Amino acid sequence: MLDQIKETARYIKDKTAFTPSVGIILGTGLGGLVKEIKTEHSLSYDAIPNFPVSTVEGHSGKLIFGTLGGKKVVAMQGRFHFYEGYGMEKVVFPVRVMKYLGIEKLFVSNASGGVNPDFEIGDVMIQTDHINFFGTNPLIGPNIKELGTRFPDMSDAYDASLIDLATQIADQHNIHIQKGIYLGLTGPTLETPAEYKMVRILGADTVGMSTVPEVIAARHMGIPCFAISIITDLGVPGKIVKVTHQDVQKVAEKAEPNMTLLMRELIAQS
Repeated sequence: MLDQIKETARYIKDKTAFTPSVGIILGTGLGGLVKEIKTEHSLSYDAIPNFPVSTVEGHSGKLIFGTLGGKKVVAMQGRFHFYEGYGMEKVVFPVRVMKYLGIEKLFVSNASGGVNPDFEIGDVMIQTDHINFFGTNPLIGPNIKELGTRFPDMSDAYDASLIDLATQIADQHNIHIQKGIYLGLTGPTLETPAEYKMVRILGADTVGMSTVPEVIAARHMGIPCFAISIITDLGVPGKIVKVTHQDVQKVAEKAEPNMTLLMRELIAQS
């Protein structure tokens, strides 16, 4: 696996001659942040050796290289999910490649279902922690020592200084934010009412099908992480309605300007 990571990183460097300091992963319906990037290079996933290909609507499938907030960034316009049939090693493969490209921070976005009764559809939530309920872990198997330690500490999965700075930026721009804990499930089914209740009992505020594996892999490599969720549906008793993937995309796209402003300013100031 390490040889593949290095091979892919070499290919990308040869193609772009670009060294990013920031990595960005864009979730469902949140690809508009790419419009804010002064793009210098774009590579389709299917042209990159060893890269999986996104199969989900709303995930374009490109690596974007350019400048955002005065920083050199590489952005995944479309991510990979465990439910697509990829093993965890493939899901986190791009994050590991980003490390070898030179990133020093990782910024992640996602669409999620809110189970906190104080949340509303369209809210933006800064993740303060997560619960891994995928039933597996991207670090299972032989540890790659060059990437990180066998037993990485996860007490600071989400960087406190980035959370504080994002809070200040939100206040300055009058952006209403929530803070909370994200629980990761495999999907691809949306949760049943009983499952939403379980998520809340377990101590989470939102539930989704991504982010957790990527953050685990990044922290394994010592990369500080920041993650933000757009609440696209509610798993709160009395507020649960039938939801389609298209509904999720529409809500994410409507809430995206606030997320985009927050991410752009956070990257610029961090």
